[in-house]
Amino acid sequence: MATKKYLVEKRNVLNDIIARDFTLQELRLFTVYLGRINARDLSTRTVRLPLAWFYRIMDLQPIRIEYLENMTHNLLTKVVRVPTPTGGYSQFQLFKECRVDKDDSDEWYFEIDAHDKALPLMFDFKRDYFTYELWNVLNLDSVNQFRMYELLKAYEKRGGERIISVTELKALIGLDEHEYPRWNNFRQWVLDACQRALKEKTDISFTYEPHTRGKAGKILSLRFKITKNADYTCRLNLDEFISVEVTEKIGQDETEQEESISDISALDFISEPITDMEKQAILEAYTGDIGRIKANYDTAKHQGNIKNLVGWLKAGAKLEIHHPTEVNQTQNKNRFVNFDQREIDFKELERLELELLKKSMAGEDMNMG
Repeated sequence: MATKKYLVEKRNVLNDIIARDFTLQELRLFTVYLGRINARDLSTRTVRLPLAWFYRIMDLQPIRIEYLENMTHNLLTKVVRVPTPTGGYSQFQLFKECRVDKDDSDEWYFEIDAHDKALPLMFDFKRDYFTYELWNVLNLDSVNQFRMYELLKAYEKRGGERIISVTELKALIGLDEHEYPRWNNFRQWVLDACQRALKEKTDISFTYEPHTRGKAGKILSLRFKITKNADYTCRLNLDEFISVEVTEKIGQDETEQEESISDISALDFISEPITDMEKQAILEAYTGDIGRIKANYDTAKHQGNIKNLVGWLKAGAKLEIHHPTEVNQTQNKNRFVNFDQREIDFKELERLELELLKKSMAGEDMNMG
């Protein structure tokens, strides 16, 4: 097996604008893209991967080609906002073309090319950038963990310390300013979860402490201290990450696939705008148990403030949730955005979160970052 180490070179300005509206899988794919190009050679701007690799990177099962269109469309809509020296900004897409097709050997591939406007962010820069080996982010379990790694890694060789306001930190890791208003929740479900994940899975570790406080002792900014994680040795390279066998079935067994996809109509009670592929993933997580999906979905609706409904439901498949027969709390409006965090308000789910935290601290992967 090949053991090539892909080096990601990322400009600081790009690191400070990539966050909101990216799923974990899309961040992973973008980072694989950066790891596959040569930042000193513009001719490498188009990256082609075997379609099986694309499936693995995006956490997909082999599906018919029509169902890839929504995902590639989403990739082409990723927009970055770059501030200008005069106080304005420029907005443009990261990518200009995705292609799924067969090569001369009749093998399916996925191909992606950067937008011309985005090229200066990715090529021919000589300063104000940082590097890391791709293996560091491949096994991280959430957008929060992924972004926290990059935000701190950029400062590892710049004194090993970063002071950042809580508001700015939330924005950079993809959270809304008003999410996790209670410090204890933000500390537990974001900061501490990221701290454990980076210590276990990457080449850096960090500690943090309050830096400035406002009225009534409210923590306004944090001081992070970044150190090299010399104890971590399991360097998962891209080839090993991809090595889980994925059998491409595009154009094959269509009857079987159509039957599987048709099952998603049983989830029409989900009113949030999720894709057919996401519905299929939920069905697979519950092995087709519609009753359990419905019960957990009802719980989510009462809880409200779910940041990733699909991730929440998939995580719920691993638990035996005892649903209350009556919920007295006012039903909150769900918000649907692309990162795996949630804030628990009522007693039963709070108990479950604490249970998951204990398991996570014991080393079990519960995707709670």
